[in-house]
Amino acid sequence: MSKLKKLRKEKGFTQIKMQHLTGIDQSDYSKLENGHRHLTFEQCKRLALALDTSMDYLADLTDDPNPYKRANHNRNQTTLK
Repeated sequence: MSKLKKLRKEKGFTQIKMQHLTGIDQSDYSKLENGHRHLTFEQCKRLALALDTSMDYLADLTDDPNPYKRANHNRNQTTLK
């Protein structure tokens, strides 16, 4: 199971919920989750915020899924660009 899928399921999110949280189309998200597409920097950033993890974890640069301390940005923002 991919890290994206594992984290999504742990949060109880559907792929449609991920679409709403990140702005990434559900079909594109499915391809990312199944390894049929690579993450862009912006997608990685949006997913890390939505899944409360680090971009390094999503990029396989660390095994620690805990997020780094973040600047005080609105983490509930739904219109990420």
